[in-house]
Amino acid sequence: MPLAGMGFPETPFDAVTAILDVFGVAVFAATGALVASRKEMDIVGFALLGAVTGIGGGTLRDLLLGLPVFWVVTPSYLVICLVVAGLVFFTAHIPFSRYRLLLWFDAAGMALFAVVGAEKAILAGAGPAVAIAMGMITATFGGVIRDVLGAESPVILSPEIYATAALAGAGCFVALDALGVQREVAVGVAVFAGFCVRGLALHLGWTLPRYRPRPGRRPEDLSRK
Repeated sequence: MPLAGMGFPETPFDAVTAILDVFGVAVFAATGALVASRKEMDIVGFALLGAVTGIGGGTLRDLLLGLPVFWVVTPSYLVICLVVAGLVFFTAHIPFSRYRLLLWFDAAGMALFAVVGAEKAILAGAGPAVAIAMGMITATFGGVIRDVLGAESPVILSPEIYATAALAGAGCFVALDALGVQREVAVGVAVFAGFCVRGLALHLGWTLPRYRPRPGRRPEDLSRK
């Protein structure tokens, strides 16, 4: 999934993006392994949840776009997930306060993945709406698979602002790209936008409005008309 492997020349910006990409995969894998720790799984369960969280979103994106799956082309991504899951297996007793820090790292990884997913979709010839959707899928669907396998309520279905932040980052990049903004600037601004939305949600406890059921109308109310 490094952008340098998508036809772009090697530049310092590509190198930095590739490093951040690997960092995001590792952080996502760690969150998956932590779910395995809460479920008291064995090391195979840690490896499974770590892998699907780290590479699941990008896998689904590539399959939907009809592209070679990124970790099949570059197996080091899978290796990173397995190594991180193994480390968490032996260090999952870390205090909860450290998990809070991991959430901030996760926010950074989510923002980057949303932009990477959107850009990859654009390079594959997808339109703006599809590119934004692919960005959101890249950033969130690894977590969806993790939560389903871990028998937890998917975070994407909760009031917590997560998918919305991914959509904000992907949408920002697609808009800037359509306006012809320089790629480096567009990526930086879009990642920052997605991270800010997620970061403010974490810091201020923002949530989306929830549906509130209302009592139905009684037969006698209808007869009065």
